[in-house]
Order: sequence, then C-alpha cells, then structure tokens
Amino acid sequence: MEFVWSVVTFIGQAVEAIFGYVEHHHWIFAFLAGGYVFYLHDRSVHARFDALDRRIDEIRKRLAIEY
Repeated sequence: MEFVWSVVTFIGQAVEAIFGYVEHHHWIFAFLAGGYVFYLHDRSVHARFDALDRRIDEIRKRLAIEY
C-alpha cells in the first residue's frame, strides 16, 4: 500500500510542477496558441483563394466553349 501511495504522490507532484510551469510561463503557450490560430486562418484564406481560382478557371473554360 505504501508503494501505491508513493505513486499517487509522485503523480500529484508532477501535475503540480506542470501547473506551476504553465502558470509562470503562460506567455509561451499563448504565443504558440496564437501562432496556431494564425496558421489555421492562413490555411483557410489560401483555401478560399484556391477555390476562387478553380471557379474562375471553370467559368473561363465554359466561356471558351460557347464562343
């Protein structure tokens, strides 16, 4: 039982150390989260422009067939 308690204590101390690190270095995680949001937004914008380019190419092909 003493071994189980020492494992539980170790896990609790590890979690406390992680929370302490995050509390003192929260700006690092905010910077990473902000970068990830910017990355997702950038991908979204590029996907929209790619879709617009495909739509314009399709319209040009249709106009070329008609004339």
